[in-house]
Amino acid sequence: MIVVGGGIGGLGAAFSLTRQGLAVRLLESAPAFGEVGAGIQLAPNCTRILDDYGLLDEARSLGVVPDAMVMRDAVDGDELTRIDLRDLEKRYGYPYLVIHRSDLHGLLLRACERAGVELVNDAQVTSYENTADGARVTLASGGTHEAGIVIAADGLHSVARRLFVDDRPVSSAYVAYRGTVPAEQPRVRSVDLSEVVVYVGPRCHFVHYGLRGGELLNQVAVFESPKALAGQEDWGTPDELDAAFAQTCDFVRDGLPYMWRDKWWRMFDRAPIMNWVHGRIALLGDAAHPPLQYIAQGAIMAIEDGWVLGEHVARNRTADGAVDWSAALAAYEAVRPEHCRRVLTTSRRWGELWHLDGLAREQRNALLRARDTYDYSFTDWLYGPTALTPDQEPEMFTPIPLSSVAIGEEVLTGDAA
Repeated sequence: MIVVGGGIGGLGAAFSLTRQGLAVRLLESAPAFGEVGAGIQLAPNCTRILDDYGLLDEARSLGVVPDAMVMRDAVDGDELTRIDLRDLEKRYGYPYLVIHRSDLHGLLLRACERAGVELVNDAQVTSYENTADGARVTLASGGTHEAGIVIAADGLHSVARRLFVDDRPVSSAYVAYRGTVPAEQPRVRSVDLSEVVVYVGPRCHFVHYGLRGGELLNQVAVFESPKALAGQEDWGTPDELDAAFAQTCDFVRDGLPYMWRDKWWRMFDRAPIMNWVHGRIALLGDAAHPPLQYIAQGAIMAIEDGWVLGEHVARNRTADGAVDWSAALAAYEAVRPEHCRRVLTTSRRWGELWHLDGLAREQRNALLRARDTYDYSFTDWLYGPTALTPDQEPEMFTPIPLSSVAIGEEVLTGDAA
């Protein structure tokens, strides 16, 4: 079988399917395998899968298992709420881990090499089509590859997605700047590297946490671009970065000089789609469900996709050991699109919540301060075991309306705990 795309989702799927005894060829458009970016957060629904793959210990050795996740107000710096990540690990059975994106990518790449995945570079796929007994991909070079099944993990700008829907990436008008700071810098000495911290502010937020066993501080600064809102082509520029955070607290502003200023990431997602299988071609990862990153589930969803597909391959074998691909793909499509739809829509709403101003900001802050540290009602739907069938998908949380908060009376109406 063929997997298209050598990112985290493609490598995870290739490894998962090779574990099931399948011969997998992975096609990557770049001349070498690699991943750009900085830190990535892996919640228990992902570390559970890494443990099943036998990769969790290696991931722990490369990353950091923090003690707490803390949310602060970006304007005044005050703490709003926190999650005890050690208690969270006890609840879900697996740790919350932060790791450099390139380290996670390298871990999966090495796992694929050990498992015998055939890795092919300089293979840019320009079209997909079903054949009488499988599927075929055509490369920019004119060459073709055929297999019984093709898994398209070709990212936000997926070519395969065109088989399913005529849509385009949706700009959020937000942009992310990233940067890592060596631990010996004074900036890092003032930070508790055992915490994942997000400062939420009007139309901006700022995140930091430790990486590589505390050798690095990872920082992310995200803001809404006025140039993007005005329809300008050149948006998200460094001058906008500085202006966006001008009214934030000293700690946040002091972190801006450490951001990489020659590269920034414009933030796009796509509307959810519920059909991921077309004949013998199936979407996976960002090709199917590119999210905004506010609940840190993008790479995790892709890893979950590959694991679920592998589990359904194992469950749908005929008497002679062959895979009943119609049944396996149908089972995959029955469970993953709805889960990912929930993540995509929640990510959008969470981003809106982070970036409130005025009265709405005060109401949000009051709600967050009222939350009990050990209240998991907003994470149980996400961090528990990955569902293999629709009936295993947990109930969603019940949103608490901001209007339930009476500012100035120190009264919370409704269940805000």
